[in-house]
Amino acid sequence: PQFYAWAPGRVNLIGEHIDYCGYSVLPMAIEQNILAAVSVNNSGTIQLANTNPQYKDYTVSCSEDIAIDRDNPKWHFYFLCGVKGIQEKFRIAPLAGMSCVVDGIIPPSSGLSSSSALVCCAGLVTMEANQKTLSKVAVAEICAKCERYIGTEGGGMDQSISFLAEKGTAKLIEFQPLRATDVKLPNGAVFVISNCCVEMNKAASSHYNIRVVECRIATKMLAQARGLDSSRLLKLAQVQTELKASLEDMLTLVDEVLHPEPYSREEICKVLGITSEQFSTELLSANTQHVTHFKLYQRAKHVYGEAARVLQFKSVCDSEPAESITLLGDLMNQSHASCRDLYECSCSELDQLVQICLKAGAVGSRLTGAGWGGCAVSMVPSEKVESFLQAVREAYYLPDPRRAALEKESLFVSKPGGGAAIFIEE
Repeated sequence: PQFYAWAPGRVNLIGEHIDYCGYSVLPMAIEQNILAAVSVNNSGTIQLANTNPQYKDYTVSCSEDIAIDRDNPKWHFYFLCGVKGIQEKFRIAPLAGMSCVVDGIIPPSSGLSSSSALVCCAGLVTMEANQKTLSKVAVAEICAKCERYIGTEGGGMDQSISFLAEKGTAKLIEFQPLRATDVKLPNGAVFVISNCCVEMNKAASSHYNIRVVECRIATKMLAQARGLDSSRLLKLAQVQTELKASLEDMLTLVDEVLHPEPYSREEICKVLGITSEQFSTELLSANTQHVTHFKLYQRAKHVYGEAARVLQFKSVCDSEPAESITLLGDLMNQSHASCRDLYECSCSELDQLVQICLKAGAVGSRLTGAGWGGCAVSMVPSEKVESFLQAVREAYYLPDPRRAALEKESLFVSKPGGGAAIFIEE
């Protein structure tokens, strides 16, 4: 290989499902990453291979338009999202030929951003192979947009932390404009990741995009109720900005304007004064056309509450009060309850795992990533780590043969890792 590129996965400590609503999130990169070994050649093709035999080789021509099949989210299409994003940014024609071997130690479909790390890695590879340069912020923004080629309408947290992470610190990631601020985590506690071993592929199911759509509709309903021009607002954060309101004000507004019973399409169209055709084309995405009812109250309530918890979490980290570990743990627990009850993005296995983690000595535990499977993150006092790991192992992993086989890569302490990088082979 002439060069290597790597991009880390991440764990989101707090701020779930709010990046695509315009709100800040608080992730850290993990040490697990996606690594690509690359040689540039004049074959006129991009050849992709994976060290894991379950992921098949794929070759694409450098001179043809890159096609990404969103109905079939295979590993190589994520890689090609990154290639296409950089190609379009620089209008590269034709792309440099290259052969890439990809290796990854992020458990797939686990809520630790293996797919975004793959997109970010591919973006870096494509820039290096075609001799282009961009700032980390710019390439993060491109990778956030180009992952949408596979159909996931994400908000940009995963790609941003993959590029902007720094060893030893978590980051508050803000959007529009994209920026990252160091958040020093308290001494005396560590974060432990545990995978519930239920896989969740965001691009292969519609749960995730249904939530994006529900938040988009809730935005328009709240805007309409307060006399704002709902046609140009798409994110819940934009309503807050337009109204110059606090997050507490927004939670009150949700109570006043939205009802807890699910909304039908007809009711939404009537309130917004749009036709059912407009509803389908302007508000729904390709894989949410089948949805008939929308829980707007619950979703908006989660988003505004969670956005407030992110700011509280950062403020505790910044001011370092004596009881900071307990305070942060409480915020994580509130976040999980909100994800479970209002956003309904948990699953019975995750809920069981979170309970086991709390019983084993965690001060806070919550799902991390999109949910519906994947991982929990727990904040554990440093002196309890060994007994915590043993208790979780015995209560969750060992009783089940499938989980027991996956336990080594499914339960681990995580330290904040560094961001994506290129290594040139001298």
